[in-house]
Amino acid sequence: MSATQSAIVNFSAIPGSVELREVPIPEIGVDDVLLEVEAVGVCGSDLHMWTGQQSWKVNYPCVLGHEFAGRIAKRGANVAAKWADGLRVVSETHAIVDPDSPLTRRGLYNLDPNRRGYGAAVDGAMTHFVRVPSRILHRVPDGLPLEIAALSEPCCVAFNATAMNSRIVPGDRILVLGPGPIGVLCAAIARLCGAEVALAGLERDRARLEKARAYGCEVIIGDPLPWCRSGDGLGAEGILDATGVSAALETALAAVRPAGWITKVGWGPQPLGISLDPLVQKNVRLQGSFSHHWEIWERVLALLASGKLDVRPIIGGEWSLPHWCEAFETMHRGDIIKAVLRPSA
Repeated sequence: MSATQSAIVNFSAIPGSVELREVPIPEIGVDDVLLEVEAVGVCGSDLHMWTGQQSWKVNYPCVLGHEFAGRIAKRGANVAAKWADGLRVVSETHAIVDPDSPLTRRGLYNLDPNRRGYGAAVDGAMTHFVRVPSRILHRVPDGLPLEIAALSEPCCVAFNATAMNSRIVPGDRILVLGPGPIGVLCAAIARLCGAEVALAGLERDRARLEKARAYGCEVIIGDPLPWCRSGDGLGAEGILDATGVSAALETALAAVRPAGWITKVGWGPQPLGISLDPLVQKNVRLQGSFSHHWEIWERVLALLASGKLDVRPIIGGEWSLPHWCEAFETMHRGDIIKAVLRPSA
């Protein structure tokens, strides 16, 4: 009988169907490593699966967790010697991709329709050991703590949305909607791009919004339109929608200036129920942004290692696996922006 380990498992679509279970330690293939997880971030998508509100397919039962860092415990026969036992690494989320997909061949494997990610389609990292293909490993720079490196993934999501899929010119006025982890990180990266940034949310978001001040952002509770129009009255050059609420697009269309842009990175399964005529009338570019790829990970790790991008202000605490529910509940209430689980604690 194979050895087992504790894991946080989402076992059905019914809200609340997450519990700590014993699962087998995975066997690795010739191109894989067995990664010993030292830190794993709790994502808003993990909370959505816990509450049964996700808008994507889940392969039940599935171990949650796709933001993780650790050390290589074992490597397969075909894995390059540079991925040595004990090496500190992070992993991308693309557990399965089609290598022959035209998108994969272009380096856009994050957009491959056959992509299957950790924590929803493939068992994730809220456990002690996870199987990882060596093709998606990245070495953690010396001096970068693993609990910080574990948050590379949300940083990569935000970087792709803000620095790659948007068009920011230094001095632009940029509005970010939604003070969750991705929204705060989008705001931080927009500041690195030289923008004047405001992060908007609701009264219940006040504690999380205040954390954005550490990145030099304005904080807006309620209506963001006055801030967007406080310059020449035409609106903000760009809007980053990280709310996960479809209705936020209506706010974005009102807040953006003519010939501006809106990048939507938050998932919102609700129907829009609004006219898109303002998009046409204002000549606005509406852009989606999903996931990340190899180059983005390398850039983000360099930013984290240099200290130019600092995720410490968003980390609200660390919890052991048996206390996962407290971590989820604390984050879900909006008391903190990001919870980190430490499987070895």
